[in-house]
Amino acid sequence: MNDTDFPVLHTPLYDAHVAAGARMVAFAGWRMPVNYGSQIEEHHAVRRDAGMFDVSHMLALDLEGLDATRWLRVLLANDVARLARANVPGKALYSCMLNGKGGVIDDLIVYRLGDAHYRIVINAGTAIKDVAWMRPHIATCKTNVVLNERRDLAMIAVQGPNAREKTWKALPQLKEVSEGLTVFSGAQIGDCFVGRTGYTGEDGFELTLPAERATATWNALVAAGVKPCGLGARDTLRLEAGMNLYGQDMDEESSPLDTGLAWTVDFSDPARSFTGRVMLEAHPARQTVLGLVLDDRGVLRSHMPVFAASGEGVITSGSFSPTLGKSIAFARLPLDTGAGERVEVDVRGKRLAAHTVKLPFVRHGKALV
Repeated sequence: MNDTDFPVLHTPLYDAHVAAGARMVAFAGWRMPVNYGSQIEEHHAVRRDAGMFDVSHMLALDLEGLDATRWLRVLLANDVARLARANVPGKALYSCMLNGKGGVIDDLIVYRLGDAHYRIVINAGTAIKDVAWMRPHIATCKTNVVLNERRDLAMIAVQGPNAREKTWKALPQLKEVSEGLTVFSGAQIGDCFVGRTGYTGEDGFELTLPAERATATWNALVAAGVKPCGLGARDTLRLEAGMNLYGQDMDEESSPLDTGLAWTVDFSDPARSFTGRVMLEAHPARQTVLGLVLDDRGVLRSHMPVFAASGEGVITSGSFSPTLGKSIAFARLPLDTGAGERVEVDVRGKRLAAHTVKLPFVRHGKALV
């Protein structure tokens, strides 16, 4: 691909990436760093110390209004009422947003900032269609809410066992409030929103701040010893952590019940008619999602057929795991397939031996398989 073929969308940190010698690629309509030299070193930095990612291509949405909770209870498969019951300011919830067929439009995180105020973070590749889905539903439901797109903000994810300490070293003004944050919660600190969330299986923060402050913040984190990391390491980290990638592991044609996301669907309130509920109840899970570890030499990739004792499945995501030193994958398999079973994977026309494991493969720097 020539330089002129890249999309024109740049995050506020684009110049910082180029100055650092990052290899830039097209991703979801943006030019993003895939690595800064060694993807393996970046991966290990997050598992062993602290690394950071520019995630400003993702979109933050602010939802405000008296009907915000009621509307989200219809929009999302998980139930935001759980956040109110938890009574923890800034508590976050992971959920899928479904279409009428029960397919996944997107997976997202929603923070409850108050009874009438939520922060929603959606994926870059689905941002336009997500908002196009949400706005008509606001009008149709005649809800008293306002949805604001926050393209004035930048987002930096700092991840790893030393991520929080190094963030406080770079940005000491954040420590007093963020030190008490529990996992999967956030808080507004001045003009910066700090979430103790991430996509790597490690502890850390996701920082959302004004775009004009992004470069100075990034440079301060570099000075504090946080290693810049690209999309390549982000993908192998999330794979090890058992975290789905939209467009590969789920999409509008797949049910969360078949893609390892049944835990994000809350059926507990029979009166809550969330979008897609009728179809999910009519079509229970037909597949299970398990991890695969390749026993032979090779690399597992998406779309490869998998042959289990009870039938055929398919890999949705696969790669080499730097932490385990083996090739790993997610696979949709027949419902009665269990962890610990021997399977075969068709790799370029040759059947290679693998075995199934319960996800995740790695969490908090430790191998679990």
